[in-house]
Amino acid sequence: MIVALTARSWSPLMQHFFNDASRVVDDVLHAVGHLAPLRIAEPASGVRILIRRDWSRDEHGQHQVAILSGGGSGHEPAHAGFIGDGMLTGVIAGSMFASPSVDAVLAAIRDVCGPAGCLLVVKNYTGDRLNFGLAAEHAQREGLKVAMIIVGDDVALPDTPQPRGLAGTLLVHKVAGHYARQQDALETVHAQAQRVCERMASMGLALTAATLPGQARPERSPALGLGIHNEPGARHIAPDDARQAMQHVVTPLAAALNERGHDGDWVAMLNNLGSCSTQEMSVLAGALIEAFGAERLPHLIGPAPLMTSLDMHGFSLTLIAADDALREALQAPTDAPAWPGVRAIQPPATFTPNLATQGEALAEGAPQSSAIAAAVSQVIATLRDAREALDRLDTQSGDGDAGSSMQEGADAIAGALEAGRLDTAHPDRLFAGIGQCLAKGMGGSSGVLLSIFFTATATAMERHDLPESLWQGVERMQTYGGAQRGDRTLLDALIPALEAWQAQGTVQAAADAARRGAEHTATLAQARAGRAAYVPDTALQGVVDPGAEAVARVFETLARCL
Repeated sequence: MIVALTARSWSPLMQHFFNDASRVVDDVLHAVGHLAPLRIAEPASGVRILIRRDWSRDEHGQHQVAILSGGGSGHEPAHAGFIGDGMLTGVIAGSMFASPSVDAVLAAIRDVCGPAGCLLVVKNYTGDRLNFGLAAEHAQREGLKVAMIIVGDDVALPDTPQPRGLAGTLLVHKVAGHYARQQDALETVHAQAQRVCERMASMGLALTAATLPGQARPERSPALGLGIHNEPGARHIAPDDARQAMQHVVTPLAAALNERGHDGDWVAMLNNLGSCSTQEMSVLAGALIEAFGAERLPHLIGPAPLMTSLDMHGFSLTLIAADDALREALQAPTDAPAWPGVRAIQPPATFTPNLATQGEALAEGAPQSSAIAAAVSQVIATLRDAREALDRLDTQSGDGDAGSSMQEGADAIAGALEAGRLDTAHPDRLFAGIGQCLAKGMGGSSGVLLSIFFTATATAMERHDLPESLWQGVERMQTYGGAQRGDRTLLDALIPALEAWQAQGTVQAAADAARRGAEHTATLAQARAGRAAYVPDTALQGVVDPGAEAVARVFETLARCL
């Protein structure tokens, strides 16, 4: 089936999870309507209006100003994600990056506007200004009390007479929604929204343009000062890293607010323009905090996707000089699902982790058994001598470092033995000490697995004899590592060795069984554990597993010297 699908001609290949490119907006609003407490205009009406389900023009509208916003779609979760008590009463959605019609805006005003009035929050784009503005004029002729505020928070083009409305519009939603919720008069709500506009500034930076549904992504260099409708930025840039990218945005924003006399504490809103990963946004947040410090930037909204531009790979930053009243409005509760809240920025509290090893097995002046110490030294020498041979085997079945890893482990044990810190007089402490050496001195998963084996064996020796304790070590290694006998690992030599030792009671019998087990791995064409599991079967035929070979050599050495 996979071959058939691969062979089929797809033109073009699917790049986004859309259905019909012409129905993306309707599909999005269909999902939103199922997941939030909203009323949605009948699709047959031809308009896209979403209203708070609990809102009643005749009840709420008697004493509470309704807040409406909207504009072109493609900026999700704006605007529908910000409908809720304490923010928007409703939104009017247009087509992708296109303003809704006058009829749609007027219908929304009629549905929500009671005697307290209605405030329209409009981003400063020609289509939005005209369509919302004409709808407001018609509504006023019908006797409805309507005011409009135009948001132009973009400072990327300082000489333009009509700065664009960007993500800072959401701060207007929040503050206006707060004062409306308090049942302040329309004039007060409008004035407070205007204060937000005067005290904030926004700028965006993107590495790529957005991809309109059904179209190819435009080829475009990284740009600073771009809008949310895929228009080019104010200038091309080439930041080296996230810190430099953030500095490109922070510097002009701070300058713009300082020119207006706002040099006090700021609240920042960090907005994902569409396709930045969670990791990227966190790194950008760290760069933002680093640029200002908690004293000048005590609060942050986000990072989060708040007003996106489809899948644009970029971010925007909004700064607002927030006095106590504005900060209270921004921090006031709302049930709008997409509002992330305001978070305090403060240096993290730190603590000193306890990294001491409990039951330290390595100790200065550890008791010694000359015979056991000599045997351990012989095993160390064997593993060092086997490095090249084991690496050659691993080159055919893995990443070619099995011998090097074994030597690392041997060197770590040797260091503890030569320093007199490895207890060779007490088997349980010997095994525990070897486990410690391997955990710290042997890289890769092999070091951890062998450390588990020796550590678990040492623990089991408090209750069992050596052979049973070794089985306990094997069982724990299998539990954590997932390998079984027959999977082409060191277990294919270790398990037969322990079986022979337990049955016949001699190390020589264990060594002979380990050798047979290691040789048997050359007949196992399929590995089911370790890096060899990703190697083609043909590359494993006739090749002894390096881990099993190492185990066999260790037992053969022990048989000669014990």
